[in-house]
Amino acid sequence: MKALLSALAVCCFAAPVVAQQATTAPGGTLRVLDKITGSTQDIEFRNGQTNSVGLLAITMSECRYPSGNRSGDAYALLTIVYSNAADPVFRGWMIASAPALNALDHPRYDVWALRCSSE
Repeated sequence: MKALLSALAVCCFAAPVVAQQATTAPGGTLRVLDKITGSTQDIEFRNGQTNSVGLLAITMSECRYPSGNRSGDAYALLTIVYSNAADPVFRGWMIASAPALNALDHPRYDVWALRCSSE
């Protein structure tokens, strides 16, 4: 009985989950760290653009930010290829506020999203 009342209380008082609306920006900025040399580079991308950094080829397919809050979080859809390999070492969304949530797992390089561009 106690379990039933607890379950009922959770159902009644739980707030509905609402998806955050996002706007697509024309591009964004990523930061790349070379762990061997200790150097970092901030790189500007347009959506669909590929840039090379060291042995990485990074493609930003899309950059999104919360609607109505351009300076809010950035969500970047990336494909990262190492040294012309057939398969990417990373493909997916990186989130600026939580770079470890979905990170590039590479012994030499770290890549993370910084922000979406406004123009």
